[in-house]
Amino acid sequence: MLLPGLAWAQPSRDWAAARSPSAPPSRIIGSHTNGCIAGAVALPQEGPGFLVVRPSRNRYYGHPTLTAFVTGFAGRAQAAGFQPLWIGDLGQPRGGPLPFGHSSHQIGLDADIWLDLGPKSAERERIDTPSLVLPGETAVDPDRFTPRHAALIRLAAESPGVERIFVNFTIKRALCGPHRGEAWMRRVRPWYGHDSHMHVRLGCPAGSPDCIAQSPVPAGDGCDAGLDWWFSAEARRPAPRPPGPPPRLPAACASVLIGR
Repeated sequence: MLLPGLAWAQPSRDWAAARSPSAPPSRIIGSHTNGCIAGAVALPQEGPGFLVVRPSRNRYYGHPTLTAFVTGFAGRAQAAGFQPLWIGDLGQPRGGPLPFGHSSHQIGLDADIWLDLGPKSAERERIDTPSLVLPGETAVDPDRFTPRHAALIRLAAESPGVERIFVNFTIKRALCGPHRGEAWMRRVRPWYGHDSHMHVRLGCPAGSPDCIAQSPVPAGDGCDAGLDWWFSAEARRPAPRPPGPPPRLPAACASVLIGR
């Protein structure tokens, strides 16, 4: 008998130790930052327009809507003249908390796509992805960030099912210059880090009653005082907060972790 909350007692290393998904059908349980997924599917290691990097992490699993998005988006990018895309972390075979690198990517609806637009080497584990942002995060690096980066982000933001795209706040500001007021800019959200990749997040798919949706994206293009805050002293040097206990995973995740 599984006791309510059993999954919460399992540390992230146990979720990382699950080397394969549980049996189908696919079922999302919980939220992007606190949940798991049953019946996840693997993204192929490569396909038209994309290459999975750092495959030894075993983080190339997701809900079928996510793997379909990645393959479809990569194909559209290739048709638009982009070099093959490096695809980073999606999620673990059964989702759940990751031991390092992310607080989200837990329910198979998040994907990291690197913003390296050049030709790709055969090396997959050790990739070199220079920052598109100046030291000190005052602005994008004008020698590296180009309109083609903006075009790739826009292509992702205008894709069906995409709810949010997280990029460094300096990248968001750079996009606001030529693209202020455009509808797709609403989905491009500023965040820390994310200076050489974009984090694409899909919303809860239809027929997923156990998927907890995020609050709706705020109205407007995001090129307002809210963006200015990211450049403030408060944002750059936040007051330290004592760490709290990890969130309690949904009880249904227990059977996902230990099931077949």
